[in-house]
Amino acid sequence: MSDIKYSKEHEWLKLDGDIATIGITKHATEMLGDIVFAELPEKGSSVEKNGTAGVVESTKAASDVYTPISGEVVDTNQTIVDDPSKINADPEGEAWFFKLKIKDIKELDALMNKDDYDKFAKESSQ
Repeated sequence: MSDIKYSKEHEWLKLDGDIATIGITKHATEMLGDIVFAELPEKGSSVEKNGTAGVVESTKAASDVYTPISGEVVDTNQTIVDDPSKINADPEGEAWFFKLKIKDIKELDALMNKDDYDKFAKESSQ
């Protein structure tokens, strides 16, 4: 079983114990184009499932970043704030957005695996 899950809002989540690392998918960056700005939640803040947790702006549009699960923000990735182009270069790796201490592990059940997400992304872009 993969420890990476995906949301219908094009976020990915990687689980490591009770900490989830969250970012946006490659598909999201392809839809947005060149990202020029990123805003992240504050460390120590609480976020609720499907709530807004940040913003990305590209040369085409601005888009909210949602959190696929509830929790407390324990870390943010300052490097993507300093250089938002990193998000386009490695959206599902080094360009993660924030890390959460998970409030309710059962919320992960509503997320998709890679195959389901790829199918969803393909259908939603047609």
